[in-house]
Amino acid sequence: MTTKRTSGRRKQAFAAVAAVAALLTTAACGGGDSDNGEGSKTGAAGFDAANNKVAQASLAKKGGTLKFGGAQDADSWDTTRGYYGFMWNFARYYSRQLVTGKAEPGKAGAELTPDLATDTGKVSDDGKTYTFTLRDGVTWEDGKPITSKDVKYGIERVWAQDVLSGGPVYLKDVLDPNGEYKGPYKDTSKDKLGLKAIETPNDKTIIFKLPQANSDFPDMLALISASPVRQDMDTKSKYGLKPFSSGPYKFESYSPGKDLTLVRNTNWKQASDPIRKAYPDKITVQFFSDANQLDQRLISGDLDLDINQTGMSPQGRTTALKEHKANLDNPVSGYIRYAVFPQSVKPFDNIECRKAVIYGADHVSLQTARGGPIAGGDIGTNMLPPSVPGSEGQKYDPYEMAGANKSGNAAKAKEALKACGQPNGFKTTIAVRNNKPVEVATAQSLQASLKKIGINAEIDQFDGSQTTGIIGSPSNVKKKGYGIIIMGWGPDFPTVQGYGMPLWDSKYILESGNNNFALIKDKTIDGLFDSYINELDEAKKTEISTEINHKVMEGAYYMPFVFEKFINWRSARLANVYTTDNYSGMYDFVNLGLKSAS
Repeated sequence: MTTKRTSGRRKQAFAAVAAVAALLTTAACGGGDSDNGEGSKTGAAGFDAANNKVAQASLAKKGGTLKFGGAQDADSWDTTRGYYGFMWNFARYYSRQLVTGKAEPGKAGAELTPDLATDTGKVSDDGKTYTFTLRDGVTWEDGKPITSKDVKYGIERVWAQDVLSGGPVYLKDVLDPNGEYKGPYKDTSKDKLGLKAIETPNDKTIIFKLPQANSDFPDMLALISASPVRQDMDTKSKYGLKPFSSGPYKFESYSPGKDLTLVRNTNWKQASDPIRKAYPDKITVQFFSDANQLDQRLISGDLDLDINQTGMSPQGRTTALKEHKANLDNPVSGYIRYAVFPQSVKPFDNIECRKAVIYGADHVSLQTARGGPIAGGDIGTNMLPPSVPGSEGQKYDPYEMAGANKSGNAAKAKEALKACGQPNGFKTTIAVRNNKPVEVATAQSLQASLKKIGINAEIDQFDGSQTTGIIGSPSNVKKKGYGIIIMGWGPDFPTVQGYGMPLWDSKYILESGNNNFALIKDKTIDGLFDSYINELDEAKKTEISTEINHKVMEGAYYMPFVFEKFINWRSARLANVYTTDNYSGMYDFVNLGLKSAS
């Protein structure tokens, strides 16, 4: 996931960490509530009732207005440009793809299932050719049929980065690795469908011809950026203000940063859509500049859920845990929060100096700074999120960060310092985003731990909106002496490629917008990614994924803090509600319903 997705998806507030963490610990033990929480008296399903399982599935009724609130608008509602995770989740109301994640809780939600297509694709030519047939009866909001050319054109828009920047470019990289196609707006062919890697022999058939096999290609087709766009309705840079719907809902009104209303697309046919149940008549979103105001509106019952799905702020969380616990879920987010050590900054070119930080850090204190075991997450022990196949969770803990060394191990840290030629410690700088208070608190915790072993770290808070040019520039990182960078990452799609390739593959080291902050140039890791991409057997892919994670951890390039968790609110009105690995522990928006149509 790029930093665009990170920054957009994980806006958090931070206050009174220790007090809140203590409250959360009490809540985890039941907090004195009966029947899973005080809120159960109002008809809420119970604490964690929708976490990887369906709450109130049979109670969903057709009709009513589903009410979202948010502290942040989408980066764009254009299916080509959106990169925030909540946008991808919400966009399935008005856009369809050839394939998509199953509308099921937990891990099953990340499995692909046919959507516009009749199946998940016929694969041939050693994994380089994918053929799909469109379903009967799939239509646009004006009733015209969706064709294979509409799907092709929608994907071609990804190439128009000069006009439609911001979204994921996996399809562009895989289908046109040499950058030969210039996009539909510069296309000289008469029909503007000149991308040779995609063929449309008729209106129902679409064929993808990859120059090189990539076993995650179907996952890329499930991204919102692979949605169809009809050429005559493409308003280019203004498309995000009113996308033309291929799904069960269409835009009625939108005021950026204020509100959004979707209403039924009367030309959508349930018989053509195996995924979407389209329970509500209307879907509204209100945006607030103050996260505390949003939480108050959720708790008061004015809104049903937070569209951003980044967890309640400490103030709202405290109230909700005390008084409305049955309205809360505590999912694992799919993100890992971590420190990373750029090898260009001495002495972190030496693995033993990197290990000294890992052993010297107080991992319990870092977890507390993140919000404790409930709102922060379990102590991170490795770099593969639980939602990614190949993850071993806390079972793989090579530095015993959740075990013997969880409170820090000064003796081991000093051994490592001696081994790296810095027996008396050294000075370094921790880089942290200034718009992420919880990250600043994490940096302060780390600073205090390291001081005890002779590592004096000063903290540099940089402009969080300028990440790409500050920590995303290896030359700037070296110039500033950023030996430790605090960041977080989650999967664009739940595979080791969709999570780890931008972080660990040497091909992804960039002069600007770099995310391989550690500057890992390991031929073994690069080779494992190459093997993964070409491997079609799922079991073998999982094995390779595990091996990549082990190699990354053996290099001590990272110190994970937590496998992140959130406290998220669901109103007592909601039915058919569950979290999904397909959207990093968010509620799956697409089939939410209300218990009453009123």
